[in-house]
Amino acid sequence: MNTAPRLPDCNHYLDRVAATPLVPVRLDAGGPTIWCKLEFLNPSGSTKDRIAGHILHKAVRAGKVAPGGLVVEASSGSTSIAMALASAQLGLRFAAVMPEGVSRERRLIIESYGGEVSFSPREAGILGALAGAAAMAEERGAFLPLQFENPDNPAAHRTRTAQEVLAQIPGGCVDAVVSGVGTGGTLVGLFEGLCDHGCSPGAFAARPVTGAAVGGAGAEGCSFSGRIPGVVDGLSTIYTRFRAERASRLEEVDVPDDEAIDVARRLIRRGFPVGPSSGLNFRAAMAVAGRLGLEARVVTVFPDRMERYFSTELFRKPGDG
Repeated sequence: MNTAPRLPDCNHYLDRVAATPLVPVRLDAGGPTIWCKLEFLNPSGSTKDRIAGHILHKAVRAGKVAPGGLVVEASSGSTSIAMALASAQLGLRFAAVMPEGVSRERRLIIESYGGEVSFSPREAGILGALAGAAAMAEERGAFLPLQFENPDNPAAHRTRTAQEVLAQIPGGCVDAVVSGVGTGGTLVGLFEGLCDHGCSPGAFAARPVTGAAVGGAGAEGCSFSGRIPGVVDGLSTIYTRFRAERASRLEEVDVPDDEAIDVARRLIRRGFPVGPSSGLNFRAAMAVAGRLGLEARVVTVFPDRMERYFSTELFRKPGDG
């Protein structure tokens, strides 16, 4: 007799969401065309719906969290939002631990789904949030998804996102995949999934850099530059996720953070409702296409939507205080 816990009979729909579009985007006449996965069209507005749905569905079926149980995760924003949405659908409770300084919009979205939000010290960055989440989970007997080390994170992209790309890209193969690194799950999962089907893509980690100190004005304490939320210094983790024979194929692409923000604004004016990390990814993809040639099929993702950044620098006008 099958005694595995049952998922709710209704409400949960993440496993029924259609593939997001992969569209060609070119910002400058004569510039490269980049193939962009519009992940902001996922239900919670980000690519993190993929890992939230995959991890929580699997945890419920395995009995790691029971209906009404608590899920605790550390995240600067998008993963917590996605986990809050998925938890609401699956009849779970959710609590996020986030570094101080994240935008108000992200907190309100999580709370709207019934989630709790706690803050770790800004100066401790995402490491402080991870420590806080671990302590809370132990104290309250909660399920801890551990997105930064959970192999189900890249697996969600390997088994689904990569397959969508292959079905949508002209010619059925990709020359390069480009993404900023938070947990590294998107880049690793896409790379591995494309390799599974005979492609041999280059893998490029987009890295925002600035001369300003991390943690300065407007920083969220969770990125290289302090200006691109959700992109953290996770390259050591991502290198360990690449099998030894493939690690040498991972390259880093530095992008000045002011250029990343400018490109995000230009994308918004073209009708793409994106956040700062999309500007980072697109600018890095442009640099990769410049190296590989205009005919190269370079794929990146637009990870999330602009609404969670209205109170941030992305929408700050000249002269604003």
